[in-house]
Amino acid sequence: MAAIRSKGNFTTEAKFLALLREHKITGWRRHKKGAFGSPDFLFTKEKLVVFVDGCFWHGCAKHCVMPKSKIEYWEPKIARNRFRDGAVTKHYRKKGWRVMRIWEHALKGNSNNVARRLKILLEYL
Repeated sequence: MAAIRSKGNFTTEAKFLALLREHKITGWRRHKKGAFGSPDFLFTKEKLVVFVDGCFWHGCAKHCVMPKSKIEYWEPKIARNRFRDGAVTKHYRKKGWRVMRIWEHALKGNSNNVARRLKILLEYL
């Protein structure tokens, strides 16, 4: 398992990217090198970081179903991911940045609520 390297969450990020384009939201950078915690999108002028979190990998309370096998591996793995997410969020907030975390399931179907939340964060500095 350790030899399998992550290739990113391209399908959900692509949905979010399409949402940005559909709503004509500009000013973002994607996967900025060297950014702490590897945010998916950065709005540097507005000091906003956006993470698009997969339901399984980040332990969504509604949709994360643990595998039946190797439970002794998966439970701590998901717990570490959740802990790291909290630490990254705390880091950015301490630096004066706002953090938006979007669950994978929020981008399925009608994602206008996500766009509305994002626009609010971008307009009210």
